Amino acid sequence: MAITITALAKDGSYYQLKVYHYKTQAQFEQLNAYLQQAYVPALHRYGIKKVGVFATLPDDTADRKVYVFIPMKKLSKLEEIDHRLAADQKYIADGGAYINAAFNGSPYTRIENILLKAFSGMPNADVPSLKSPKAERIYELRSYESATEKYHLNKVDMFNTGDEISLFKRLGFNAVFYSQVLSGGRMPNLMYMTTFNNRDERDKHWQAFNTDPVWKVLSAKEQYKNNVSRNEIVFLRPVEYSDF
Repeated sequence: MAITITALAKDGSYYQLKVYHYKTQAQFEQLNAYLQQAYVPALHRYGIKKVGVFATLPDDTADRKVYVFIPMKKLSKLEEIDHRLAADQKYIADGGAYINAAFNGSPYTRIENILLKAFSGMPNADVPSLKSPKAERIYELRSYESATEKYHLNKVDMFNTGDEISLFKRLGFNAVFYSQVLSGGRMPNLMYMTTFNNRDERDKHWQAFNTDPVWKVLSAKEQYKNNVSRNEIVFLRPVEYSDF
């Protein structure tokens, strides 16, 4: 299995996905207020112009989550954000209810942090141009794990050199980002996000993808066999104040 390791964009973006797991509506409301009133405005002040905030669908009760998508040019931005938050009196005041929550009144059950690096085929995140109300939109977050690091790089190469990214673009998948997981609970892994005006549009796009002649040729190539061992799909909706 030959691999061309041109997977990551040397000058591309880094992304952080902060995943808040919660159980109750009260937790969600407290977390949502904090993100809207304190955290996202603080990130805007620190130069991160676009921040994505997405929640799992209402009927997904198995593991309720809120995803915060933070694009940045340098990894040092992560440390800068933490330092600035600690000294930001406006943030501390605006986020007081969240910051000072009691041990038995936490706005979440746990936080998961995933660090990502953009693919060379799409070195920066994109804000899709959708026409539907945010409450109707579907964001699809996909995660592809591989059996080994070598197979993982092969799948990343399939997106870049194999030009799977161009196929998604031609078919109008409205990609937000494509990325390799640098640090997270599931590795080796890649993650990407696409979005649609509604669920019906999403289903039609995937039907077109699965029957596309280019995809059939690409997926049949021997060099890309067995490069995904597990995949996960999470459907999300943007909150009203999300920049994506």
